[in-house]
Amino acid sequence: MVRLRVLSGQEVCRILSKYGFAEVRRRGSYIIMQKKLTDSTITVPIPDYKLLKIGTLKSIIRQSGIPRSEFE
Repeated sequence: MVRLRVLSGQEVCRILSKYGFAEVRRRGSYIIMQKKLTDSTITVPIPDYKLLKIGTLKSIIRQSGIPRSEFE
């Protein structure tokens, strides 16, 4: 398995937007991204930090359903 890159919140938002996620709102230091599907909505909160911790990044990957290879 290839190691995950250290990314910022803005870089993660760009990756999510390529997969159909849109910024819904900002609250404090968090950006809320959503993707509407036919029968449900996927909501992913992203911290707007310069460097995201690896555990936080793994959680974002799991919630969004985007392939891990996009973040490597």
